[in-house]
Amino acid sequence: MLDLRGSAVILLAFISSVVIFLFIKLTWEWKRMPPGPFPLPVVGNFLQIRKEGLVPYLVKMGETYGPVSTIYMGSRPMVILNGYQAVKEAFVDRGDDFLDRGKMPLFERVYRNGSLGLANGMDWKQLRQFSILTLRDFGLGKKSLEEPIQKEAQYLVEHFRRLNKEPVDPSSTMICASSNIIASLLMGKRYKYSDKKWIQILNNVHEAFHLVCSLWGQMYDVLPTLMRVMPGPHNNIFPLFQELMDVIEEQIKSNLATLDPNCPRDYIDCFLIRMKQEQDPKTPFNMINLITTVTDMFLGGAESTGITLNFGFLIFIKYPEIQAKLQEEIDQVIGHNREPLVEDRNNMPYMNAVIHEIQRYSDVFPMGLIRSTTRDIFYHGYHIPKGTDVLPVLTTALKDPSQFKTPSEINIDHFLDESGQFKKNNGFMVFGAGKRGCAGESMVRMQLFIFFTTILQKFTLKATVDPKDLDINPKESGFETLPPVHKVIFIPRE
Repeated sequence: MLDLRGSAVILLAFISSVVIFLFIKLTWEWKRMPPGPFPLPVVGNFLQIRKEGLVPYLVKMGETYGPVSTIYMGSRPMVILNGYQAVKEAFVDRGDDFLDRGKMPLFERVYRNGSLGLANGMDWKQLRQFSILTLRDFGLGKKSLEEPIQKEAQYLVEHFRRLNKEPVDPSSTMICASSNIIASLLMGKRYKYSDKKWIQILNNVHEAFHLVCSLWGQMYDVLPTLMRVMPGPHNNIFPLFQELMDVIEEQIKSNLATLDPNCPRDYIDCFLIRMKQEQDPKTPFNMINLITTVTDMFLGGAESTGITLNFGFLIFIKYPEIQAKLQEEIDQVIGHNREPLVEDRNNMPYMNAVIHEIQRYSDVFPMGLIRSTTRDIFYHGYHIPKGTDVLPVLTTALKDPSQFKTPSEINIDHFLDESGQFKKNNGFMVFGAGKRGCAGESMVRMQLFIFFTTILQKFTLKATVDPKDLDINPKESGFETLPPVHKVIFIPRE
């Protein structure tokens, strides 16, 4: 009995010592970092985040502690950047100091610690340079990409005509259309809107993102070791993403079986050829990085563009006057019969401004992606150690009152000058900022312009209820912002 009591005392003393050590360590770190709420051992500031929701909590951090603050994800400190100026200073003015990708335990498991998006150092530089040059060869940022986008736009026109003015939720169709553009570059493929298997995979990806944004997904990033073995809905995230990765692996096997090194057909072919050329066993050009990089490009391209398109449709039916003005510009510049061209954008300032405002207002990825410091630095008077996670709250740049007159409202004048011509706005950080900004920006911009212009050239979009009764406010859910679901009627203009 005495031995048991003695053991209990020793165990209690050990646990108390560990807790005291962690408390002292946290206190010492906390005092050196930018200001923020005091963290609890093990869970950090997770309880506060859970109470308020991730994005509202991060925005509140800026209001309470200023543009640079700190929270703890478990025992891991994370510097939070709020507002346009703080994000610009870090990622543009001092981009090399904040160049690495930060810790993302959940996606590190999804991507098996691979992919361009998670890579750092020379691996990231080699993969990014290769990816950008290869995608340019297949049309990224060039006029040659215009043709597949135009063809996809015509498929959309045919699809909406067949509905014969029946109300429809276009969300799945638009994500499928968006996925076809990136699929043409990466795999040389196109999926029909009636392909139930592919639509289900895209819907599963959407569901996976929803779980990533949930309390369970956030807990995984705070306590990854525990959550790996703990039962719960978060365990569904990985098989949902895996279905897309299985399709990509099948395509890679098909490409490999029919590969002609002298005539690459798509990004996958080019990556496979580079793999065969590499002699260094530590090369980033390996099968894991091929599978996960293609998956990452799909997730970043198809999901975000599809959501933006759906937000745009909701804005058109909520504000018929915006839609009418767009159609007037389309009729004057393009007419009713000619297909829209990317070069028309230069003569359509109102359309260009509306698309930018749709992207700003929809705010699809409100937090951006986590970065990490590449060396010990002093920033805003604080010491930030090498390897510290840094999170840009991009929604605060997109809603910064110093850059946007009415940040919480749809206002096309945010991107128009006094003479009605398009003007850039520095706060427009939809694609991130600096060297790790979105590599597919030019493709997304081209796609949004041709899709929106083609649809409005051929259809007038109407709501099933009085536009005044439509709530189109974005639904914040953490990692991703989602549009509310409303049915749309596509009425042919001919």
